Amino acid sequence: MRKTLLLLVPIALLGACTYGITLDDAGKNVRTAWSGDVSSCRDLGKVTVSVMDHVGPVNRNDIKVRDELEVMARNEAAKMHADTIKPLGDPADGSQPWGAYQCGNAQLAPAGRAPNPANPNPAANGATAPGAFETYPVKGN
Repeated sequence: MRKTLLLLVPIALLGACTYGITLDDAGKNVRTAWSGDVSSCRDLGKVTVSVMDHVGPVNRNDIKVRDELEVMARNEAAKMHADTIKPLGDPADGSQPWGAYQCGNAQLAPAGRAPNPANPNPAANGATAPGAFETYPVKGN
């Protein structure tokens, strides 16, 4: 019993680590368009990133894995001079494909919604523009 406990403690501690994945300075300038329409942006290519989704027989926290995938995708997209990323699929076995785009100052409209011709600039009246948001990585313990 004691040997089993001694073996499980290091595995549990490793499962809680972030493995040193941090958002670098260039990645901070890349936004994530979770459901925004990027059709007005220039497609720069695809980035596929992967992290460990389990340590031995222990699965890592799904939220932490997803957060690390986003951070890595933002860092890699910055190397391509992209300013926006969008997931192209759900994570599978610790890997996820992302599209890298250069949108410049273009506002991203939510997917499936056409711009409102009566109010072409909704951010001008102090409201948040549709699809305009920032993401911040969750700090690990």
